[in-house]
Amino acid sequence: MPAEIILQQSPDEAALLDKREQLTAVRSRLAEHEAELAQLRAQLRIFETRYLRQVGVLYAELDDLEARIAEREVDLYDSDSARQRAAEARRQAQETHDAAFAAVHETEEADPPPSLKTLFREVARRIHPDFARDDAEQEHFTLLMARANQAYRRGDAETLQRLLDDHLEINSSVAGEGPAAELLRITRQVQHAERDIANLEAERHTLLSSEIAQLQLEAEAAAHEHRDLLTELATTLRDQIADASYRLQFVDRQINAQRK
Repeated sequence: MPAEIILQQSPDEAALLDKREQLTAVRSRLAEHEAELAQLRAQLRIFETRYLRQVGVLYAELDDLEARIAEREVDLYDSDSARQRAAEARRQAQETHDAAFAAVHETEEADPPPSLKTLFREVARRIHPDFARDDAEQEHFTLLMARANQAYRRGDAETLQRLLDDHLEINSSVAGEGPAAELLRITRQVQHAERDIANLEAERHTLLSSEIAQLQLEAEAAAHEHRDLLTELATTLRDQIADASYRLQFVDRQINAQRK
């Protein structure tokens, strides 16, 4: 009976196999987290745009009226406290205006700055799927390029730089071939993926804790009661705008009466 030949794995080869499986799993988790966060960003952006256009512009109109009232009261009372109130009211009105019309400015296609374009091209030159050495790396590079494209569209230079730095670190600082070198490279990739998952989780928590996310939850709860929260807020603001317009007219009449 011929003797059986048993091929045994070296410790490095066994560890490499385990680490490859770990890398596959962590990359899968990373892709899921990225997809969930992208969906959350999109949902909040859509809701925030609706809020700003339906409610935010009314807040801007109301704050402008309040600032105009405060500025007219300077003519009426001519005091340092009146001037201070007017200056503060105008600052508040400007802030509200900038926030309210941000949605309009964001929808306009702005040309990315040259530095962002240069950084994106460098990232693409390093991690484009066409440059992958095997199927596994091509799949990974496809994921990285998707992240790079999303970061470029957001103007997120920090994420682009991190993608580039990670690639350079793994491919430049770990030299050599064989299981030991490959194990070290994959270990670094696992560490980077786990760090990115933690960063995505932190961003998700920040987004969910934001004022616009809380308002969206309130709007969803109102919708279950067959109410439109944003329409209700807009109606209340229109009433306040009408009241502010009346008060501005009243101050104007007082000033005119003083001058007679």
